[in-house]
Amino acid sequence: MKKIKGIYLLAISILIFSCTPKEKKLGDFALLPQHQEFEITGVSSISFDQGFKVEAKNNEALPIIDPDILVLDEHQGKATLTYEIDSNMDIAAEGYTLNILDQQIHIKGKDEAGLFYAFKTLEQLTVDAKDQKVNLPLCQLKDYPLLAYRSVQLDVKHHLEKTEYYYELLDKFASYKINGIILEVEDKLKFKRQPVVASADALSIEEWKKISDYAKERHIEISPLVQGLGHASFILKHPEYMELRDNPESDWAFNPLDPKTYEVQFDLYLDAMEAFPYGKYLHVGGDEVHTTGRGSKESPLKLQLMWLDKVAKFAEEHGRTPIFWDDMPLKQADVYDPMFKKDMTQEEVDQVWKDNEHKLLEFLDIFPKNCIYMRWNYSSPQALGNIKAMQWFTDHGMEVMGATAGQTRWVLMPQEESNMENIRSFAVSSINSGLNGLLLTLWDDDSPHFELYMRGILAFAEYSWIGDKRGKDEIKSSFRQREYGYTMADEGNAFITELETPVAFWKNALLKKNQRNFLHKMEDPLEEAVIDLPNKENNGAWSLAHEERLKEASLNLAATDSIAKIIENARSLALRNDHNLQVYEQVNKLAQFSPKMLLALRDYDKAESREDIIATASKLKELESEFGSLRKELEMVYGKTRILNKPDNYILDQDHHVHLANQSINFDWQFYAEIMFFKKLNNAMKKEIYMENADPLKK
Repeated sequence: MKKIKGIYLLAISILIFSCTPKEKKLGDFALLPQHQEFEITGVSSISFDQGFKVEAKNNEALPIIDPDILVLDEHQGKATLTYEIDSNMDIAAEGYTLNILDQQIHIKGKDEAGLFYAFKTLEQLTVDAKDQKVNLPLCQLKDYPLLAYRSVQLDVKHHLEKTEYYYELLDKFASYKINGIILEVEDKLKFKRQPVVASADALSIEEWKKISDYAKERHIEISPLVQGLGHASFILKHPEYMELRDNPESDWAFNPLDPKTYEVQFDLYLDAMEAFPYGKYLHVGGDEVHTTGRGSKESPLKLQLMWLDKVAKFAEEHGRTPIFWDDMPLKQADVYDPMFKKDMTQEEVDQVWKDNEHKLLEFLDIFPKNCIYMRWNYSSPQALGNIKAMQWFTDHGMEVMGATAGQTRWVLMPQEESNMENIRSFAVSSINSGLNGLLLTLWDDDSPHFELYMRGILAFAEYSWIGDKRGKDEIKSSFRQREYGYTMADEGNAFITELETPVAFWKNALLKKNQRNFLHKMEDPLEEAVIDLPNKENNGAWSLAHEERLKEASLNLAATDSIAKIIENARSLALRNDHNLQVYEQVNKLAQFSPKMLLALRDYDKAESREDIIATASKLKELESEFGSLRKELEMVYGKTRILNKPDNYILDQDHHVHLANQSINFDWQFYAEIMFFKKLNNAMKKEIYMENADPLKK
């Protein structure tokens, strides 16, 4: 019988739903992350829905399983499933073997995590079999990770999800063999020692600990990220802490020379470590900050390292390894730019370091050696300057870890194919460099719905486990099969990448330029930012002036119409995760609206007869009403899993980095450009449409 090795879709024959287990058909199995070794030799007699008689070889505890997928019983079942932990296996930590025979399954794990992941793989095989109504394959599988630490960031600074959703996420992360979370808590932890900092909707230490317990049971360790030296607005915005500001006028950064700074930060650390007791790390932040120590004569680099030394020692004293974003020392030493210039040669990079390395070496003795220096790069991890910076830390006895991104500052949804290429590149370089792990950041700055991060998360799970073994199209297909069912694996059901262009156009479609994030800081956003409107005294002039924008609007409207049909069909085909598709559906509708609005303005601009003017003006008013319904529907769908509004007494900070999600208490921030547009439109219509005492907008 023919053997099939290491391929993405393992298939001997094409299946249809009418196939039954008795027909001995082999289905399409799309494991994610992909396995290291996988041999299929045929079809077993094990049906997807039958129970297993379970036997632990050495009385090992049964890992947590999904009882809706695997039916296990110690005494009953047609097939036998045996499992064991063998620490002497010649395999990496968290590795395992899984062998499926005709009526037997044998699982062996290197450790408890390996045993757990073997069952997660068996669950994926069983789900695929169930989807296609086929038996499990006869197979031998060997698997292990290439990166030991595969962590995802949960950033809750601007909103919380509904608590039950975090538990669902943990189950999903575990199923894809993610084993770490860095949780940026900011004010969403109900601090006991510094209670003023906590938002009214913050989860208590006990609630976060329950989530942490649940994660630990699934071999996921949650470590907290408590921001400081900068990114401290969530603390320093409160009057009680203003005296600790580095700049009295800014809530951004602590004064590193004030002893009370450390009293506050250490209190927050203690509460966070209590809420997340199993994480090996304490992430202390430290990025994007330039401090003076209230005008002291110390250099910013020295102040940064003085602060880092204190917080790193505190972390170590409490059994945590500190993690620190490494950008500021590199910026302050003028070796930062080469990390983001992919076209620089090695000679050019080396020259920059030759000219400036002394600025780092001057303070080498006070660089903490117990700290992990996290080298974040979301766009060019393969740049020689990035590799050089990581090597510098390693060469001087410091540990380095990379951080890639599934979401940065993209509005409404991630772009660039969920940043897959840069995730791949950083994972590969981390593996090749022998680094311990990699972090996938998912920033809440502009706060897309979390479901929209899933493709990037699954790509990260793939690359951080197996490296660069499959092409992007294969991974995308596997993503669709795992998340929605094998009925969605075909490329004809893909739509996410195609949606990126309309979303990118939507962001500023009704604005003069790239200003959506800055509207709230303008004195007169209607005039400064919102697009100019047609003037009926000069018919057609507006359309001519915006000819290119209108061409783009037509193309994007056609694209969103096509995507709407694909999503509608996908919702009929998908076997699970309809909510995810509903979220994409709402994104598409929102992206669809701005082109419709622009084309309606074109029609109004070109209208000449009284009847056409009235009709096109009425269409504009109808679109405003349609937008109200669209917003209501989007909020209903989003609100199934996320909390949309901040507490009534929430204090917005100074918003130094213009985060959309930080610009209103309610969900207005998502639609602020549209709200301003309609305000300007209504003002204009009131002036222009009164013709012989007739107001079509009122009629």
